Amino acid sequence: MANHPFLLEPKKWLGEGKIKLSMVEEDLDFYTRWNLGAKTTSGEISAVQEVQIKGLSDVMNNQFRVTELTPTQFKIELENATLGNIVGKGIIKENLIAWEFRDEATGFEGFEFYEKQQDGTYLMRAEYATADQHRTVIRGRLWEKIEQK
Repeated sequence: MANHPFLLEPKKWLGEGKIKLSMVEEDLDFYTRWNLGAKTTSGEISAVQEVQIKGLSDVMNNQFRVTELTPTQFKIELENATLGNIVGKGIIKENLIAWEFRDEATGFEGFEFYEKQQDGTYLMRAEYATADQHRTVIRGRLWEKIEQK
């Protein structure tokens, strides 16, 4: 299996970047924090993602569940207050971990790419669209949070 500490190992990650919402003119700064759990005996990985958009008071919480993990693919489940529960498919490559969601019932679709850099950080890109044509484009960077002893 490709060596991906992001998503597949129990670690904390921090990130930042720009988010563009179709209903807002300018790009907005965002900050994110990921808390990744250890793989259970059944092979499941749980992750919690917090997203804070600069200028907005609400912190968005996303719960992820990774199952059916093989060296090249996985199933991913996203749960949040807005969307409910959505199931997608993920792929694992040498320097890339990515997933996509397509939920015909709600018209929600999108993808996230995390490209591993030589310094161990990840460049990320994501795009999402809803049935009412709201689009979100996200570009950023993630790095492992080193715990102070």
